[in-house]
Amino acid sequence: MATADDFRRLALGLDGAEERSHVGAPDFRVGGRIFATLAHEARGYGNLMLTPEVQAMFVGDAPDVFVPIAGGWGRMGMTHVRLEAADEEILAGALRTAWKLRVEKNAKVRQPRPGRRK
Repeated sequence: MATADDFRRLALGLDGAEERSHVGAPDFRVGGRIFATLAHEARGYGNLMLTPEVQAMFVGDAPDVFVPIAGGWGRMGMTHVRLEAADEEILAGALRTAWKLRVEKNAKVRQPRPGRRK
């Protein structure tokens, strides 16, 4: 069983990760962009910013641990992780995946688009 403190410790253990706040809730960023939050900590969830494809794999592999966030956010890949149902290994892997996806997306955003001047 993982806790919000475990979530925070594991998130901050990732290279370049920092904790900030978004709409009054703790969030975890790399390169200034969010990859995870504790916005639903009071309900026993951590939140991960995944892609819809990765979300589907996580939910398919462990539906007792991972749940799409309701509505449009969930359709974009935002995913609850039930802290009570997650062990540290699962939580660490999920956070690492969200962090890696954000690092990759940050790198793409910083590359100039063809036909555009710097």
